[in-house]
Amino acid sequence: MAHKTLWPTAKWALPPKVRVARRISGMFQRLDLRGTALTRAQLTAKLPRATVDIDVALEAVRPIIDQVRAHGASALRSLAQTFDGVRPEHLRVPQVALDRAEAELTDELREAMLLSIKNNRAGHEAQLPTPTRTTIVPGGIVRQRWIPVERVGLYVPGGLAVYPSSVIHNAVAAQCAGVEDVALASPPQKEFGGLPHPTILAACKLLDITEVYAVGGAQAVAMFAYGAAGEPGTADSDVLCEPVDVVTGPGNIYVAAAKRAVHGVVGIDAEAGTTEIAVIADASADPTYVAADLLSQAEHDPAAASVLITDSEEFADACDAEIAKQARSTKHSERVATALTGPQSGIVLVDNIDAAIEVANAYAAEHLEIHTENASADAARIRNAGAIFVGPYTPVPLGDYMAGSNHVLPTGGTARFAAGLNVMAYIKSVQEIEYTRDALASMQGPLTALANAEDLPAHGDALAVRTGTSAETEA
Repeated sequence: MAHKTLWPTAKWALPPKVRVARRISGMFQRLDLRGTALTRAQLTAKLPRATVDIDVALEAVRPIIDQVRAHGASALRSLAQTFDGVRPEHLRVPQVALDRAEAELTDELREAMLLSIKNNRAGHEAQLPTPTRTTIVPGGIVRQRWIPVERVGLYVPGGLAVYPSSVIHNAVAAQCAGVEDVALASPPQKEFGGLPHPTILAACKLLDITEVYAVGGAQAVAMFAYGAAGEPGTADSDVLCEPVDVVTGPGNIYVAAAKRAVHGVVGIDAEAGTTEIAVIADASADPTYVAADLLSQAEHDPAAASVLITDSEEFADACDAEIAKQARSTKHSERVATALTGPQSGIVLVDNIDAAIEVANAYAAEHLEIHTENASADAARIRNAGAIFVGPYTPVPLGDYMAGSNHVLPTGGTARFAAGLNVMAYIKSVQEIEYTRDALASMQGPLTALANAEDLPAHGDALAVRTGTSAETEA
């Protein structure tokens, strides 16, 4: 829920969007790092970041996970009543609802979804790895195979917005990887009779996803990880959901915490939490563009992060003013104001673009835009980011929908070690080894020496029984 404004509410009070613009103007916090020399740890500690305690969230989701494991569909209905305000009749969405949602799409939205699917397929098919066959010694071969997992669970959040784009980005990556069994969950909506939003269902139908669940939050992650028994006497009386091999998709901190809790039982993509954007800009950048992009991510959530990194104080001032101006007309102005004035957002002033790149690598943004004179060269120096958007005509919303990249990306600094969602989230690397008798014999002496050094003589014996040569002799 957006933070309530502290401005007066009497009849003579300023219009809401003017209040928001004033609230933002001059309150976009600034961190001046000019003339400082900080270690990476010191820099990381100073940068704007939401105060998130994953341990607290973990404690909150563990009982939810336990309930789903123990009581299946019954627990899922009760949890939906608690968190979504509705007790779904159908936890698994009936096919008729999917068909109806797709049929009721406007032509404009249908074409937009189909273009997004097309572009994302092209981008994700290019990620597929190539099998290899390597001859190690004559007669000794190692083949590298890439095998898709059998079954995946895709999570699409609800809450403050509707995300058919997340259906597309999750599903296209899995389908391009070759996954045959795809299930998807999205929160039940009270205004739609306990089913997910119709636009979500329509996207599922366009992608031929028929196993769709009206289940949200941590409970959806638990259902995918452990499966869920049915509830006698309901529409879901049989086994509701079988366990999956991998769970992917964005969500709030509780979804991220649930994914952490079940990691190891299933694979996960990353802990993709509330959205964030960082922008590197110099004096050549257009403050109108940059302000619009910072606002575009702030409208997702009051906890969204928008960070500008610049070596130009004049540009910072211009961007600050432009943000306040654009806030007057944006639809979700209260949400934007809360996000931009929170501790997770702000302007970072640096000495030069080299320092800006150092800050960006320490911050490790989910989305990083580069608005500099040498944008392509500067982008090549970025090590840590979920996705990099290069130049003035590549805004983050392009990646959110139809650039051909994926918008399910690591947040909270985890881009230091995690990648955005791609086909590799659904593919296992498997090696096949095949040696002839002569090739095996050529390895016997060295292998036996290593086996004896590790006091594992039976390892050498496993070769000796095949070659007819004493392992002790070879040793």
